[in-house]
Amino acid sequence: MPTFLSGGTGTPKLLAGAADVFDPADTTVVGNTGDDVELGGLLVCPDVDTVLFEQGGVLDREFWWGIDDDTHETHDELERLADRAGLDDGPRYLDAEAQTAGRDIARWRRFSAAREFMTIGDRDRAVHVLRTSLLDEGRTLTEVTRTLADAFDLTVDLLPMSDDPVATVVHTPEGVLHFQEFWVGRRGDVDIADVEFRGASDAEPTDAVLDALTADVVIGPSNPVTSLGPMLALDGVREALRETTVVAVSPFVEDEVFSGPADDLMRATGREPSTAGVAAAYGFADAFVLDTADATSLDRPVVRTDTRMDDDADAARVAEACAAALEAAR
Repeated sequence: MPTFLSGGTGTPKLLAGAADVFDPADTTVVGNTGDDVELGGLLVCPDVDTVLFEQGGVLDREFWWGIDDDTHETHDELERLADRAGLDDGPRYLDAEAQTAGRDIARWRRFSAAREFMTIGDRDRAVHVLRTSLLDEGRTLTEVTRTLADAFDLTVDLLPMSDDPVATVVHTPEGVLHFQEFWVGRRGDVDIADVEFRGASDAEPTDAVLDALTADVVIGPSNPVTSLGPMLALDGVREALRETTVVAVSPFVEDEVFSGPADDLMRATGREPSTAGVAAAYGFADAFVLDTADATSLDRPVVRTDTRMDDDADAARVAEACAAALEAAR
């Protein structure tokens, strides 16, 4: 009965090959919502949706984002209209007053759809329309996520980390950028001064999440700062992880990151960008899965395997290493 903490693409890739190792019917996935944005009035939950689409069999696996073979007529027409209207380039972050007015779940992460800086497919957009509409009807994000999971015939239990808004923002010499503007809008080509999880001090993990954290926990090779950091910033999450058995897969091979901006983000937040730095950040972890080429010595049990995941067979191999690490940690 494991619980996976999921952000970015690392854990979804692991889940893609884990079904023969961890029964999906007994598996819970807690998705990071710190990367969520409201774009043109629609709440987009990228990390939750990557799991939703992958487990639902429709994910675009070339990009690990959006729905496979989706069309982009609405997105393309928005671009054409913005060009004809002479609108300045985006991302167009709404002003401070607009960030905290209206729908609470989207605060501190609102962008205009004029110059839409994230490519949203038409079928993908329908998910966001339905999600936002159900939230506006008064349902919680947890309730809405479970409704969408039913629509995609998911077997795993998919949960958002909180029903409250948390926004991952990156402090730079140019000012504060929401993580999606930093990573998607600017391609991460900005100096990083610090990372903030805005709203985390007021947000709470749901009862469903806290219950899920009483089971064994697996953390895939996700970014420790922006994929896991928002979850760990919630009151009670670290404490819950200290009380259960936790296995983490390093996103590094010694000091080389597999993908993404984890090294830059760890360095900017005062952490060593390496497997050793991940182990220090995850003081609650009882065991680690490391790559066979990673000679890092840790003070906890280690299971080594080839941790690169290019297909489901690779993911199954890493999942088996996670199961072995859980046994070693007990």
